[in-house]
Amino acid sequence: MTDILDHWVSGASFAGASTRTAPVYNPAEGSVSREVRLATVADVDTAVQAAKAAFPEWSEASVAKRQAVMFAFRELLNARKDEVAAILTNEHGKVTSDALGEVARGMEVVEFATGIPHLLKGEIVQNVSTGVDVYSVKQALGVVGIISPFNFPAMVPLWFFPVAIAAGNTVVLKPSEKDPSAAIWMAQLLKEAGLPDGVFNVVHGDKESVDALLEHPDVASISFVGSTPIAKYIYETASKNGKRVQALGGAKNHMLVLPDADLDLVADSAVNAGFGSAGERCMAISVVVAVEPVADDLIAKITSRMSSLTVGDGTKGCDMGPLITKEHRDKVAGYIDVAIADGAEVVVDGRGVKADGGANGFWLGPTLIDKVPTSSDVYTHEIFGPVLSVVRVKTYEEGLALINGSQYGNGTAIFTNDGGAARRFQREVTVGMVGINVPIPVPVGYFSFGGWKDSLFGDAKAYGPHSINFFTREKAVTSRWLDPSHGGINLGFPQNG
Repeated sequence: MTDILDHWVSGASFAGASTRTAPVYNPAEGSVSREVRLATVADVDTAVQAAKAAFPEWSEASVAKRQAVMFAFRELLNARKDEVAAILTNEHGKVTSDALGEVARGMEVVEFATGIPHLLKGEIVQNVSTGVDVYSVKQALGVVGIISPFNFPAMVPLWFFPVAIAAGNTVVLKPSEKDPSAAIWMAQLLKEAGLPDGVFNVVHGDKESVDALLEHPDVASISFVGSTPIAKYIYETASKNGKRVQALGGAKNHMLVLPDADLDLVADSAVNAGFGSAGERCMAISVVVAVEPVADDLIAKITSRMSSLTVGDGTKGCDMGPLITKEHRDKVAGYIDVAIADGAEVVVDGRGVKADGGANGFWLGPTLIDKVPTSSDVYTHEIFGPVLSVVRVKTYEEGLALINGSQYGNGTAIFTNDGGAARRFQREVTVGMVGINVPIPVPVGYFSFGGWKDSLFGDAKAYGPHSINFFTREKAVTSRWLDPSHGGINLGFPQNG
């Protein structure tokens, strides 16, 4: 009998009322490893009510207690990271080293959240008027909703819930139904760390559960990472229902290569950033913009490195694993035909890869396509797979215009040994995260992550300083404690004295 993964509500497994389930695959085998329950609106409400009931006591808990839970969670997560990495490899397909890297980057935000006493400090000005002080305090929102994607089942939830919880909020997380087990594992770990029941809840599901969170009157905010069309839908729907929203969307990240760049470094970076995690990450480099005359040499170096990559089961020491589902693999592979039809040159075709894994695994090898027309869907669409495109330009200005003309503005990189060119690029490019000789410029946990344009909807980026502002609301207090010598009545409008 196939195992069914339950929700997590009030500190325990919760089956809910729904009879609907969805398959969870092992992508390296192409087989179903378990089923996951898909929540009804009533199931989501049960989780929200549990979070709502837990909020008063948790929000009034001392900052020291909330900090202590985060410290304990961090230690447990570090000690047992191999457990969750194995879950990620089994359900997502990413190789073990990549899964451990995902956990490590998520742990940065947990460490940031352990500093919550300092991060929640307000401001004060004494004697704004005679005997009158004004100060500000940061208070929790209430129940916050998190909707996370399949590509980082541990890291993306960790971008949000540590800060939300440390700030005094309670959480309902809706992970991807494609790889949901990491969320339950983290819920159990939080309980072991001392988090009270009801503060962190998990509901699995599809659009029905998403819409239930977006429309629920007791959910104060929504945090989301996913594709741009869904991010826009999340933002519009949740905002219409009076919620605070941070919705991070898709990307088409460019790497601009100037003629003076170290091409060996560029080739290594393009392979790492283009094919790591099978290209299923919003910060993957998907377009190399080569300023001539370096394209031919660069393509030769990239091709040479690609020939040594191994594709297979993530537990076998391979460089790259499978894609998440058969449907997604077929969709990504279809772009290779589009490239050929549009006149591009397929330098390396990953469709015939010999993978070290199950015969029915969702395999697609690293693919390199040269001379991609900027009118092609291969260039304009977020492919979200191991497909690296090369676009040749004649000048820096032409490359910059190409990047700035994209609807997306998530991440970008420039490779050059010219400091002046790099400085100019980081000022002129209309992208939220910029790497200078760094291909994947994901900020560390005490900065904030997020793009511009159609890569971010809402005003708040993820984690870092933005997260403190997002998960709290400021209250300004004007106070006067009367001196015994006061006296008199004055009905006039208060004035500064």
